[in-house]
Amino acid sequence: MSRPLMLLLLLPPGILAASWAAWMPPSISGLSGSCASIPCRFSFPEELRPGSVQGLWYLGSPYPRHYPPVVARSRPGAVHESFAGRARLVGDPALRDCSLELGPPLSAELAGRYYFRADLGGYNQYSFSEHAVLQVLGKPVLEVPPEVVAGAPAELRCRVPDSCPRQRPRLRWEGAQELPEVSEREWREDAGGAGAVVARLRFRPRRQDGGRRLGCQVTLPNSSLAFSAGVALDVQYEPQVLEVSGPAEALEGSEVHLGCSAEGRPAPLLTWFRGPQVLREEPGAPALPLHLPQVSPEDSGTYTCVAENRHGRHNRSLELQVAYAPRPPVLNGSLWVLAGEQVRLTCAALSHPAPILTVTRGRRPVATAVYEPQVRLELAAAAPEDAGEYLCRAENQHGHSSLAFNLTVEYPPVLLPESRCAPAGEGLARCVCAAAAVPAPSVAFELPWLNVTVAEGHRDFALTWSSPGAVRAALTLRGGLEPRLAVLCAARNGHGAARMQLRFHHPAGLVWAKVGPVGAVVAFAVVIALVCYLSQSRRKKASGSPEVTPVTPAGGRDPEPRPLQVRWLRGAVGRWALGVGEGPAAPPEAAPPPPKPARGPPEEPPEYAEIRVK
Repeated sequence: MSRPLMLLLLLPPGILAASWAAWMPPSISGLSGSCASIPCRFSFPEELRPGSVQGLWYLGSPYPRHYPPVVARSRPGAVHESFAGRARLVGDPALRDCSLELGPPLSAELAGRYYFRADLGGYNQYSFSEHAVLQVLGKPVLEVPPEVVAGAPAELRCRVPDSCPRQRPRLRWEGAQELPEVSEREWREDAGGAGAVVARLRFRPRRQDGGRRLGCQVTLPNSSLAFSAGVALDVQYEPQVLEVSGPAEALEGSEVHLGCSAEGRPAPLLTWFRGPQVLREEPGAPALPLHLPQVSPEDSGTYTCVAENRHGRHNRSLELQVAYAPRPPVLNGSLWVLAGEQVRLTCAALSHPAPILTVTRGRRPVATAVYEPQVRLELAAAAPEDAGEYLCRAENQHGHSSLAFNLTVEYPPVLLPESRCAPAGEGLARCVCAAAAVPAPSVAFELPWLNVTVAEGHRDFALTWSSPGAVRAALTLRGGLEPRLAVLCAARNGHGAARMQLRFHHPAGLVWAKVGPVGAVVAFAVVIALVCYLSQSRRKKASGSPEVTPVTPAGGRDPEPRPLQVRWLRGAVGRWALGVGEGPAAPPEAAPPPPKPARGPPEEPPEYAEIRVK
């Protein structure tokens, strides 16, 4: 297809029926030293019917009165010296073709606005306002995306004008051989009548491709001309924390320095965290130190350095442990138990490293835990002897601490062996009632033949010794003592009660060892005679029950006797009468039984009374 016909087809619809009008590309480019062709079509009113049609091109202005430089004419005539031999009106104005060719060689002074003026003879001359702008390029146009990200597909384009029909450009990429996933493509574009050749380069950049130089090389056939354009890749990538530094352990009170270095494009925001807490942050810094002037156990934990930019986020962490001596131990469990119950106590102490925990009683260790946060003291069944002071000690290489505690074992009363009755001088007897219990028990003497209970507050009752775990009380009896007399020792606390009949002890039991075998026979005969005499005396007299002489009370009434569980110890009266220790008595004549108490409720004795045996 001929150029006039092609240009005719490119005219906008209705342009042939219009009056004065022109069409040409608004912008066109050419390579320096090459050439450029500006396609052009125009029209005029059909009724003019000119005999000839001429035309010329101006640079810079369409109006002759401004004396613009004449670029080219359709008929011979003067042109501006800059265009002599470098510009030709290659179209035929008679065919309404006003195409212009510039160069070779194109140079920078030829760049500008080009206007066409039609001359139909006489006054029928017309300068068209439509114009084409020529750009003279010294290198191809390299189109680079605003952001090249590592790992994401990237595309570069090289665009070169194809406006010189005699010299079609050839394009080639340089520096792309080592890029991963490279693909190339080339095509021709025609935008508004201005042609261009486009070469595309696709690849997937890596972080290490940052700074790599890529170039587009352009050559023209039958010419030594060569053009190139290049770019250094600015590959952006998500940040990477390169290193975190610092000690894994520090002593309490010491100074600690932590460090973090990172890279990224663009430079990342660096932040130090401990858990969710932000400790320090710095934008665009390659490194971020963290200073801890005086560390404490609360500073132990995970420290994380985070690097972040718009392409991603990365972090690294380190563990810091603050070493310190054991804190004072803490007990968990009950320090009061009932005898026979299980004991479970834990002693815990905080420290780093974990301590050696020891529970001792005196110098004897009873529980140990090595490098554990707590030690457990367990007793399957607590006994009274388990009560007392214990010491929990925690220690590691940085120091030690301890805690003393008391374990209290509560139990019902236990009557002690020292509970007994014995002569205390002429016409006196002294009975002792001793009991151990936790809490301390209340102690009383029971006199069954009088149906009387003597407790604290009575004039003949004396509390001789008392402690948190034991009580010792004494009762003074006045008058003659007989083996058949029964005195009971009773003790009670919140956990129970105990009762037993007191044994009678007499120094006469030592006679056998002093007088020898012969003396012993004589003494035995004397004792037998004495027993017989006492038996006959009792038959003649009234019953020998003890008599309670009233004494003025100090105030109030004696509490009524409380029921107690009785533990009887038999044979004490016989042993006291014979004075032979633990052996049973064998008198020649049995003593009469004690008189039975009167029927009905016993008569209550006064609060204070002197206990006398007639």
